[in-house]
Amino acid sequence: MIEIGTFSFYLCFILAAYATVASLLGGILKEDRMVESARFATYGVFGLLTIASGILLHAFVTRNFEVQYVYHYSDKALPMFYTVTAFWAGQEGSILLWVWVLSLFSIMVSAQNRHTNREMMPYIIAVLMATCLFLVSTMVFVTPPFESFYFCPPDGKGLNPLLQNPGMIWHPPTLYLGYVGFTIPFAFAIAAMITGNLDDDWIKTTRRWTLFSWTMLTAGIILGGQWAYVELGWGGYWAWDPVENASFMPWLTGTAYLHSVMIQEKKNMLKIWNMVLIVTTFALCIFGTYITRSGVISSVHSFGESNLGPFFMTFLVVIILLSGILLALRYNDLKSENELDSLLCRESTFLYNNLILVAICLVVFVGTVWPLVSEIASGAKSTVTAAYFDKINVPIGLALLILMGICPLIAWRKTSVQNLKRSFCCQAR
Repeated sequence: MIEIGTFSFYLCFILAAYATVASLLGGILKEDRMVESARFATYGVFGLLTIASGILLHAFVTRNFEVQYVYHYSDKALPMFYTVTAFWAGQEGSILLWVWVLSLFSIMVSAQNRHTNREMMPYIIAVLMATCLFLVSTMVFVTPPFESFYFCPPDGKGLNPLLQNPGMIWHPPTLYLGYVGFTIPFAFAIAAMITGNLDDDWIKTTRRWTLFSWTMLTAGIILGGQWAYVELGWGGYWAWDPVENASFMPWLTGTAYLHSVMIQEKKNMLKIWNMVLIVTTFALCIFGTYITRSGVISSVHSFGESNLGPFFMTFLVVIILLSGILLALRYNDLKSENELDSLLCRESTFLYNNLILVAICLVVFVGTVWPLVSEIASGAKSTVTAAYFDKINVPIGLALLILMGICPLIAWRKTSVQNLKRSFCCQAR
């Protein structure tokens, strides 16, 4: 069965590459049959990844320690509950879970939009399958889940005691659902820029996907904080650990995006800003994965050093360059048809809300990467303590809290100071 799992990855790599190329060519050449062929290839990718996942899970359940991944993350004494969750305890299994979920989402999007968004679908499939291709390539060339010993050890090394917690069943999957889910609006945004369909249709189509992704990411962060509090005893639910920050940053930009798209739908504004936000959110998901899996920044949550870092960094650079080029080409088309009527209106408060969230994200980003930057610049790795994050983010967070209280009292388009005072007086009564 192990050979079947390995063969599934190689065949999946070929199918994902075919789906990516066929979708792009089908969209460019207006060949519907080629696009349909690519769509069926996405079903093949999902099927092959399901087979591989089932084989790896079977190896865990049957205690097949000949598989190195099973040997490193389980043993005979491990309860079956944690034996199953050990599937995503390491690099190989967690990436397999991620790409399996992405392939599932891909066929769902393909089925939902079979008769709609026909011009955009080839490029949406291409983006989704290119992401699948990247993740599968890491399992083919860098971290193969089915790498085996030449013999079968009598027992495994066992699962890290910190991972033997009920949070193991909830935190990683919900976090991955959030990360993977943001690939869908990102793919639609790229397709919209390629085709020039820059109205609100793609935003409406992906609204539920965005809400789902944000909800799952929120749940993952909360569950992870509770797990760390119980297992590590930090005296609080948040310690500004680099890996915690890695999931927090896309949550901040994703929250900003959820707010600002409402202004685009209502007032046909902030088109460029929304594109930047969704691209940034997806890029931060990949960046967070890079931090977790490369070992460049020390964290109790990270997987340790590996050869995956250059792969993820290259993919991140490609995302930023491709998105930047498309944004530059479509800049004039994305210009807002309307402008803010006043600095004191609900539209403005949404923009202020966005700027504050992005400012917090920037502060967290600088604090997270500073040890790496300092090591590159001076050869000595400096540390950033929680005091830095608290000192800067607490005042910004208070400003955000005040804005959240004021925003519902401000009217659309324009509000006078007198009307605002009257609204406050009415609320006070």
